Amino acid sequence: MAASAFLAGFDVQRIRLPGVTINCASAGTGPPVLLLHGHPQTHVVWRKVAPRLVEAGYQIIAPDLRGYGDSDKPESDPSHFPYSKRVMAADQIALMKHFGHESFPVVGHDRGGRVAHRLALDFPDAVERLIVLDIAPTLTMYAQTDQAFATRYFWWFFLIQPDGLPEKMIAADPEYFLRKHISGQVKINGSVEERVIAEYLRSYRNPATLHAICEDYRAAAGIDLEHDLADHDNRITAPLLALWGEQSVVGELYDVQATWQEKADRVTGAALPCGHSIPEEAPGELTAHILRFLAG
Repeated sequence: MAASAFLAGFDVQRIRLPGVTINCASAGTGPPVLLLHGHPQTHVVWRKVAPRLVEAGYQIIAPDLRGYGDSDKPESDPSHFPYSKRVMAADQIALMKHFGHESFPVVGHDRGGRVAHRLALDFPDAVERLIVLDIAPTLTMYAQTDQAFATRYFWWFFLIQPDGLPEKMIAADPEYFLRKHISGQVKINGSVEERVIAEYLRSYRNPATLHAICEDYRAAAGIDLEHDLADHDNRITAPLLALWGEQSVVGELYDVQATWQEKADRVTGAALPCGHSIPEEAPGELTAHILRFLAG
């Protein structure tokens, strides 16, 4: 265990779970909250939010998803099942049990929001409250794909290509790809500090990470859709808060709250004055929304 260089007051440790070792930052002693990051970030995306939640009296657990950051990158298979959101959700259940928690609220951004969605479906007794950041449901987004979405979210269709094609192309200049990806989604200048970009890049330069990220997206375009279709009539019963960036692609192309009302019984929502990376661009507003929602 070591002190985090990015999340003030947090310790970071690698926790061995069934089938995978997960890198995780944690702090606080109050009621638990699980924070799940997205792509191309790691748990470091929560650096401006997590310490404020600890100050408010919560125990915060912020892992790197399998395949990301310093968590393990397990071998995949032709179905991409090891990177399905079902498997990633099961990782989080095991992680929270390690910390002694059977039920907890979840906040998920981007890919982490998709893991959180699956968590709420597969483990409804475990998810007390659910917050999803700047996403619409995966099945909805694929079903409604048009030229505007395919152009602006091109990586959804690039990263799923087979035979190592995207891995090899990104590996030719990972810094260029990473910086273009971040700058295209972040609308508030200065939200992602250079030392943080360097930390994201440290992971992105690892060929195993690049492959795992592509497997995450390949799973989302295949086996995750099969799971979502099988659960088409199942609804999320936990209270759900959807937040999105008013300048983000998701915020501009979708009625985000309405897409979640199709999937959950109790939905509220709001737009925040930022782009896609809400934890980095609007941390104060996000923290306030989280605390109000957790308070019921």
